[in-house]
Amino acid sequence: MESIIILIFVIGYLSITLEHPLKLDKTVPALIMAALIWAVLAVGFHSGWFDVIDTHENVFSFLTGGEAAEHGFENTLLHHLGKTSEILIFLIGAMTIVEIIDLHRGFEILKGAVRTKSKKRLLWIIGILAFILSAIIDNLTATIVLVTLLRKLISNKEERLWYAAMVVVAANAGGAWSPIGDVTTTMLWIADKVTAMGLVKTVVIPSIVCFIVPFFIAGYLKVFKGNVEVDTLEDTEAERLLSSKTMLFLGLGMIVSVPVFKTITHLPPYIGMMLALGVVWLVSEYIHPEEDFSSSKRHLYSAHKALSRIEISSILFFLGILMAVAGLESLVYGVAENGDPVGTLRYLAEVLQAAVPNQDVVVILLGICSAVIDNVPLVAASIGMYDSPTDSILWHFIAYSAGTGGSMLIIGSAAGVAAMGMEKIDFIWYLKNIAWLAFIGFIAGAGVFILIERVLLP
Repeated sequence: MESIIILIFVIGYLSITLEHPLKLDKTVPALIMAALIWAVLAVGFHSGWFDVIDTHENVFSFLTGGEAAEHGFENTLLHHLGKTSEILIFLIGAMTIVEIIDLHRGFEILKGAVRTKSKKRLLWIIGILAFILSAIIDNLTATIVLVTLLRKLISNKEERLWYAAMVVVAANAGGAWSPIGDVTTTMLWIADKVTAMGLVKTVVIPSIVCFIVPFFIAGYLKVFKGNVEVDTLEDTEAERLLSSKTMLFLGLGMIVSVPVFKTITHLPPYIGMMLALGVVWLVSEYIHPEEDFSSSKRHLYSAHKALSRIEISSILFFLGILMAVAGLESLVYGVAENGDPVGTLRYLAEVLQAAVPNQDVVVILLGICSAVIDNVPLVAASIGMYDSPTDSILWHFIAYSAGTGGSMLIIGSAAGVAAMGMEKIDFIWYLKNIAWLAFIGFIAGAGVFILIERVLLP
């Protein structure tokens, strides 16, 4: 029966990885995989075929535990659902705030930051914006915002492809050092594997290196030499509207306040995000670009409109994949070296440790794999595999590797997939022109991380 659960996961995982060739939304296999894994787990548990382990390392056997074991199984399922819901509520709140800002045309103000025709200077301006914005509004949203901005700036399609591809590299690097910059860092933060300040202090320098190195090299490529034909940049209406500026700075400020709220109150991050969304929603009810507040167009700027624009399919994908990984984590599969029963993922970690004793090499391989396989389930699996303390070097290195490794392929990150869809970036084109730059940046950042944490600081 254990093999059936693992087989379901493998087939589901492959279906997610082959999303584009199969032309099947990855949410579908994620939801089916999660439901089937827990269904087989429940049937097998109640039949006495295998035991279940909870997050406190308590092992429940239905044949010998009776009613207590039944409650243990139910509580294990509810615990994993609760932890998954924390992430989903956090993401829904953040995505809604970003959509409210966009409805008020707040992001159009960024056009004012671009006042150059030099290709090289424009590359760095766009890159720095992507790096900083992704740490605040997450790498996916930052990519969408900046690719939209590039469309307004550069009319030449071929030139715009290069800038859009480099935005993906910068956005993934920027999201890796912030607890709200990438879904994987948010997962690690909510799971108490990292703290906000611990993640920033440890990962920010390697992330900067991962960003600067490929951009420095790209600056010497022929495609980024000379001047670019930039469309005439005049002040947009949004730049002159107080409401647009207000919603931009209020929205970004409230998102950034979430880690501060957690530090002060010690409450889970999703509570802070609920407060942030409530404040932004409140202000959005009374401020919008229309001078006539009784206008029939007022609903166009409401939070209800923003909620209708968030990607529910992405939320459901995270629900499916995280609950599927939780099922694997709960299945007792083997015995640890000390003789204690362990879940499937922890058992896999011990097998990996025996095969590749150097943990840094394992994490680097995880980063490379994240370019091919979605980094969300990889990080979810790693959380179940290792029991290192909060803010250990392992968790920080996983955050860096999983966050930046996806830049090596256009389909390796949510930011890459977004850019690919918006600009129709060809997979082979990206592989030939950008992958080597992203790989050099990834390895350079990983080398700096190991140098600082393993050589200089110990």
